[in-house]
This record gives sequence, structure tokens and C-alpha cells, in this order.
Amino acid sequence: MSVEVERKFLCNADTLKKLEEIGGMCLIFCVGQQQIHDQYFDTPEFHLTLRDMWLRKRKGCWELKCPTAEAQSGKQGEAAASLCTRYKEITSLPEIHLRVKEVIKQDRESEADFSQEDESWLSKLDLVCFAEFTTARCSFTLKEEGVQIDLDQADFGYHVGEIEVLISEGGDEQAALEKIRKTAEKLGIHQRVKGKMDVYLKRNHPEHYIILHLYKYGNKKRPYLL
Repeated sequence: MSVEVERKFLCNADTLKKLEEIGGMCLIFCVGQQQIHDQYFDTPEFHLTLRDMWLRKRKGCWELKCPTAEAQSGKQGEAAASLCTRYKEITSLPEIHLRVKEVIKQDRESEADFSQEDESWLSKLDLVCFAEFTTARCSFTLKEEGVQIDLDQADFGYHVGEIEVLISEGGDEQAALEKIRKTAEKLGIHQRVKGKMDVYLKRNHPEHYIILHLYKYGNKKRPYLL
């Protein structure tokens, strides 16, 4: 299982120029452009998203993003680290199913077979799609740093960049955070910015957005929105 350590930033017409400038200092490659269609699922009571768990279907495959233990504890460390998100990425459908059932508190059933195509389990767990959008993504990688930079343009009119480092579960998060900090410094990034999900919910499902933010202030802990 991998852990995604990530920091978001606003991208604009100057971002590519800055990437070219970074390319003069270290090896940087464009690893491709793609269209990404995402569907996100939760119960009507928001069992998953209130726990900062994000179940999505991307390219016909299921993924579940869960916060790391450190992220759940609220211990972010230095200011630069507090600007980053850390999620475990689960791609095994049986494991996703078990994790979701644990949260929703459904009795476990013996279901041996799972497939990406069979979605009957969604209705059994009362899971519905609450967000759906397509993102045009251009990706770059800093080979020497092990850092990927994604420039995203969502179909609802929001542009955001992501600096990402993938590590194995139990890997050196501090080293990943330092790589992200150095890359952000090269790009002149300093402020916190909203993720695509934050903006999408505020525009399209304000009641869901408000509930998540009330959770933040009521419990002194806020789920990071993707």
C-alpha cells in the first residue's frame, strides 16, 4: 500500500514558465496529458467524508483514500508540513469493501468474489455518487527528486496544481515533506489553496460543504478536502 504526500497550489500562465526554469536546474520531464473522469461516493449521512475517507471510481477502477495515522492525530509538525495532505491509497476492492463496511457499521458478510464491474455492493451499503467531474491533467516529474507535479484543469472551471511524492506505508514521510517543500520553494509557492473537491462541493453541494466545515470547527479537526 502506498502513501500519497501532496501539496496543492494555484497554477496559471506563469506556472509552465517556472517549470521550464526549474528544468534548467534539474531534470524535468513531461510524462503526459490525460483526461481523468472521477466519481465520488458516500452515504446520505456522509459516513466516509466526515472521516476524511474518499471512495472514488477512476478509469473503471475503485480507490479509497484514507488519512494516515499522523494526519488523523492532527500532529502536523512545522508549518510547511501542515500545508500537505497524507493519504493511504487502497486499490484492492475486497479491502475497500471491508474498510467501508467497518465505517458504516454494517454486519460483515462472506462475499468471496468482487469485480470492478459489479456495483451491487454500492446499493447494499447505501452509497451514492455525490460528486462527478472530469479533469484535464498535464504531469511532470523531477527525476532526481522523485517528485511529480500535476497541473489540473477541472471541467467546473477550477485550475490547481499538485506536488506529489509517493512512499510506501511506513516510509519516510519527513523526507517526502522536505522534497515537496524544496519544490514549492523553487516554484515560489507559499500559501494554502483549496483542492478540487473543496471548490466543487462549495459550488454544487453547499450543504455537504457546510457540514464538513462545521465538523472542522466543532471538533477542532477538519477533513482535508481533495
